[in-house]
This record gives sequence, C-alpha cells and structure tokens, in this order.
Amino acid sequence: MKQDPVLADIDGLTVEVDGQVLVDRVGLRIRPGTVTALVGASGSGKTTTGLALLGEYPAGARVTGEVVVHGRIGFIPQHPASVLNPARRVGALLRDMARQQVRDLPRTRRRAAARQRVAEALADAQLPDADELLRRYPHQLSGGQQQRVVLAQALLLGARVLVADEPTTGQDALTKRRVVDQLASVARRGIAVLLLSHDLDVVRELADEVVVMRGGRVVEKGPAHKVLENPVHPWTRELLAEPRTVPYAEEGRAGTEVLRVDGLVAHHGAGGSRVPVLRVAGLTLRTGECLAVVGRSGSGKTTLGRCLAGLHRDHRGQVLLDGEPLPRSLRDRSREQLAAVQYVFQDARAAFDGHRPVLDQVARTAVRLRGAGREEATAEARRTLADLGLGDDLVRRLPGLLSGGELQRAALARALLARPRVLVCDEITSGLDPVTRRSLLDLLTVLVRQRDGLCVVLITHDLDTAAPATRIAVLDGGEVVEVGDREQILTAPRHPFTVALLRASTRRGSAVRP
Repeated sequence: MKQDPVLADIDGLTVEVDGQVLVDRVGLRIRPGTVTALVGASGSGKTTTGLALLGEYPAGARVTGEVVVHGRIGFIPQHPASVLNPARRVGALLRDMARQQVRDLPRTRRRAAARQRVAEALADAQLPDADELLRRYPHQLSGGQQQRVVLAQALLLGARVLVADEPTTGQDALTKRRVVDQLASVARRGIAVLLLSHDLDVVRELADEVVVMRGGRVVEKGPAHKVLENPVHPWTRELLAEPRTVPYAEEGRAGTEVLRVDGLVAHHGAGGSRVPVLRVAGLTLRTGECLAVVGRSGSGKTTLGRCLAGLHRDHRGQVLLDGEPLPRSLRDRSREQLAAVQYVFQDARAAFDGHRPVLDQVARTAVRLRGAGREEATAEARRTLADLGLGDDLVRRLPGLLSGGELQRAALARALLARPRVLVCDEITSGLDPVTRRSLLDLLTVLVRQRDGLCVVLITHDLDTAAPATRIAVLDGGEVVEVGDREQILTAPRHPFTVALLRASTRRGSAVRP
C-alpha cells in the first residue's frame, strides 16, 4: 500500500543554547491530512520543535540535524494577537495577502478575486459575520476570533502544514469544541496539522499520531489510540492520570462573610462608546471557601475579578469588604485594603519584572503592603517560596529562567506575602500541562485549608478545575446566570447555558464530577 508523501521531515534535530539542550535528537514525519500532536510539560521542547518547521530558533542556538519542509507552513501562536498588526483593520490585513495571490490575473479581475479569496478563507476558518469583523482592529476581537483570523491568513497563503501552538489555552468547553471542529476541517482538506498541546481531551479528539516529549526528548510515540489507551512510558502514564477530585476547602467550614458584590455594572470603552460588559446583582464570599467563576471567553469572568481587586475602575455598584465599600480603583485603596484583596494573573511571566530576581520581587510585597523590614521580608519570602516547592537556587534567578509552572507558584507566593483575606486567581492553570496543573491545585488546597480567614475566587474556563470548589458561579454574556453549591451546579444545573457548558465538557471526555 502506497503511503502519502511526507510534507515535513525532522531527523535528529538537536537545539542547544548556552550549553543547555532544548531538543535532543528529535525525529518526526508529517503527512497530508493528518494531525500529529506533540504533548509534554512546559519546557519539554514542544514549541522549539514546532518552530523548527518555520526555520525559527532561539537566539544563539546551536542546531544540528535536518529539517525538510515541502510547501508553505502556517503558524497559529498561543497568543495570536502577537502576529496581528494592531494598527491595521482585519480586512486590510487579509486583502493585502489575497492581492499577492492574484497578481497573475488581469488587473480588472484582481480586486474581485482577492475579495473572493478573503471570503473563502474566512468561511474555512469558521468566522461568521465577516463584513462586520473585517472593519475591526485586532484588539477589538476576542481571543478566539483573533485565532481564526490567523488561521484565515495561513489558508490565504496556501499553507500545506499548519503548526498550532496551544490553540485551546484559556478557552471554555464550548469554544474548545469550535477549535476542534476548525482543525478537523483543515485536516480534511489535506492540510497537515502539527498540534502542540497540553490539553489531552483535545488531543484525544483530533490526533492521528501522538508524540510525547520530556526534557527535549521523545519518550513515546505512535498511533493516538495506542499511546493514549495503553501508554508504555511512566511519564506518559503520569500525564494521563485522572484529574483531582479532593475539595479545595473543608466541607462545612465556610464562616463569616468577607466580600459582597451589590449591583455591580462594569463597562469597557471610553466616552460615548462605553459598553456594559458585566452585571452582577449580588454575590458573596465567606471565609474558608473557594468560589469558582466559570463561563465562556468574554463572559466577564476576568472583569469581575479585576473589579474585586481594584484593577477595573469603570463600574458602578459596590464591592464591600467586611461590610465596608472598597474604592473602585486600587490607587484609592489603603495599604490594608490592597493587602486584603490580592490578584494572581493568568500570565505570570508578564506580571514579573524581567530584570529583577524573583525572590526580591516576592519580598517586596511584604515591604510595600505590610511595612516589613527588608531582611524580615526576604526571609519570609524564602520560606513561602520553599513551601510552594521553589528552592533558593531557583528564586534567585531572573523570571525568564523559570518555567511557567514555577512562575505561577512564585506569583502565588507574592500574593500570600500580603497575608490577604481574598485571593483572586485568574486562570492560573490554563497554560500548564496536566502534571503541573495538579501540583498547583494541590497547593491551592493546602492554602485554603491551612490559612485561617482566607477565601479564594478561582476564575477558570475548565470545569475539572472548578469541580472541587465550594460553590460555582456561572457567567454568560456578562450576567451571573446561575450560582450554587458545586454538587447542584454539576449534577442538577438549572440554566440552559450551564447545561450546554456541561454537555460540551462531557463530549470532550472531561472527568467532571462533584
């Protein structure tokens, strides 16, 4: 039986930077119409291998081995906004690309042909309401829309191989379903897809072949059903372990009310273009509990968290701490109020100064918000970081030398040095592999159970991550459509959107359970 031709062939690829081996003798063959998934923890070499197909390597890299590609390569990065020109409307970006593809046509036919190609690419990328979308700038699109615009660009350029780097990171179950459908449609057209992902549910649905990486090496590979159903390597088995189900907080331990939201209406935009994006009639948080906030991308989850922390000031209504209104802006909050409500960002790397050691930045919180002396603060920071699994050798480094999981732990430590009453965690597990995610959630459990008076707001798109919370609030279209105990939400949801969210998660193979 004749095999399909190879579109991309990686043989013995080794990439070293300053004596550190990022990728070690990796081999890979990619054929038309197939989805090859590279899976592994942060720092395993997935992205370095994927970017090798584009001929891109880290600065100062020493590269050996061979990479052969037949045809154009398209790339969808984890953060698609990074490859879109913020100063140009989407339509202008796409039409410029299309015009390059129709230069051989008579001049009188070029404009219509270019518009037709743009329309076809948008349809193939599953972008509805194209006319309205083409008039927008990239920053006016949701993350999912930005991703589909980048896919349309790749299709316009005639890509035969598509490298998709963590395309479902930070996406809810319904949006992930759309991404899966998009990539499956691309593969049916004969385009090869190299999927770099830690989302094993998505890998199960899409992949024809799975390649498992650890420490820059391929530790296991083969047909997807074989690797995922009967893994051989211990690391693969650890990656595939079931999600945690132990509750974050002790049952029945919720105490007095700490935080209350009354009549909150938040806006985006300025002047006459201010648009209401969030409405919360009422929401409470008590000591010793974890409230998970779930919903689709753009539903208002992060805006709610930012309002609580004083990071989004354009809102009316009240956020009350111990019955006293908190100023809308953190600039107007007292040192005690700032310390009481701490926010842990989704992108931990962007939240750290790249030029100062992690230890110094964590210690600074105790100095700034609690008036601690420098030596006292440094000692406390060192103890807290060690409790979170970060040794002295790591925390003396610059942030760029820590992995994503390590930086998220450091971000947690920094917030904890304020000794907060309320800890707002915004998608802190969305960019992490399953092993690192389980470890971080175990740490969160210890914090909630051991720190008296602490309560947690856990913003997440992932229902497996939300399932062990005390209560779950569901947002849709900027409204809290349902809130209740986790068992009620997960087993007897009342709102149609909650039902749809649970069904989408179940279809993806999620292990959600009360």
